[in-house]
Amino acid sequence: MSLIKSISGIRGTVGGRPGEGLSPLDAVKFAAAYAQWLAESAADHRLKVVVGRDARLSGPMINALVGATLTGMGCDVIDIGLATTPTTEIAVTGEQADGGIIITASHNPRQWNALKLLNSNGEFLSAADGARILELADKSEFNFATVDLLGTIVQKDYLQEHILRIIALPLVDVAAIRDAGFAVAFDAVNSVGGIALPPLLEALGVNRIAPLNAAPTGDFAHMPEPLPENLTEVCATVKKLNVDVCFVVDPDVDRLSIIDENGAMFNEEYTLVAVADFVLSRTPGPTVSNLSSSRALREITYRYGQHYAAAAVGEVNVVTKMKEINAIIGGEGNGGIIYPALHYGRDSLVGIALFLTHLALSRRKCSELRTQYPDFFMSKNKIELTPDINVDTLLERIALKYADENVTAIDGVKIDFAEGWVHLRKSNTEPIIRIYAESTTPEKAAQFAEKIIADIRAATEQ
Repeated sequence: MSLIKSISGIRGTVGGRPGEGLSPLDAVKFAAAYAQWLAESAADHRLKVVVGRDARLSGPMINALVGATLTGMGCDVIDIGLATTPTTEIAVTGEQADGGIIITASHNPRQWNALKLLNSNGEFLSAADGARILELADKSEFNFATVDLLGTIVQKDYLQEHILRIIALPLVDVAAIRDAGFAVAFDAVNSVGGIALPPLLEALGVNRIAPLNAAPTGDFAHMPEPLPENLTEVCATVKKLNVDVCFVVDPDVDRLSIIDENGAMFNEEYTLVAVADFVLSRTPGPTVSNLSSSRALREITYRYGQHYAAAAVGEVNVVTKMKEINAIIGGEGNGGIIYPALHYGRDSLVGIALFLTHLALSRRKCSELRTQYPDFFMSKNKIELTPDINVDTLLERIALKYADENVTAIDGVKIDFAEGWVHLRKSNTEPIIRIYAESTTPEKAAQFAEKIIADIRAATEQ
């Protein structure tokens, strides 16, 4: 498996020959290139970098390599240990650091790991900055420090600071949550959610907490992407627990799925919709999601007479659009919530706090809350890429075929029809083309997807 190099970092399966997976040499090379990039913009000061990691099995090894490399480049490292991605982002600004590295492959299975790179704002890099780091790594253009200029490593825990900032938010109503007497389950897929969610839920005043897969062993209890097909056993368990809601997070806790009191999926596309509904009801303003996210957010935003905008897929693109229009909330339909009042990063912890407040104040059951939102159904598909497929040419052919429809080409090709849409794009993290389709029934969504998949296959045979 080749390394996947993108503007936000590198990702690959652990082991193998250098360049064919995330080997120790690759971890060192890209960490050094990142430090060199930081040095290029530093105003003659000693660099400070925050490093956090999820609980996956390769984490300690990669963490040791990254820490040693950064100190070898003359950087002082603040190692926050096992930490969520949003906690690491908050630590960067909290420590006034020059940047941060999150060692996590997010939703990928246990054999994967990655280096996610942050700027001094605790946000993912721009395309230009990411490209510069890839260039430095490719040419091995980095200078290690002499012995007198080596950096240091200190350990620090930032989870409590993260939680304190959440419960201090004006829209988070701890008293209402406490008065509701909620029983809450969570599934942490044996990663850092098992460390972060219990103290968060306790601070929010949850009456009873039912942990599932909470031990941060890194040996994931099921496929870690929080999708319905990976959560069938969890849903069956939740149905027996007599809880009001169950929260499911991915290994680095930047994606949030919800299971209702009956053990039914709330649908990860509706995590952002429900939280945005609550935020809009208190603080009207624009919203943003990516092109592959449900129309439901747009419809909810319009209910409040506010403006909705779509961005290219990817957290950095959503954040850029949010800043551009001063959005009050945004994110991605995969369960990623970005709430600027806290920080510009996908954050399941703040999502949980806002959702529980919404649930408490609505005085509805979780299943009843879901019925308040318009029903859209999505079909998510993918096609494996082979070396002979020219993706750009393929997408151009599809766009040309549907030129009479509303076509958006800022990120792959999205075709908006009257009763739904289809979005085709090359994945940044896997060698596949993603085909997402949405409509008012599951059958219509599947029909849209099947039609476009047939078009793709026909185009690749030409």
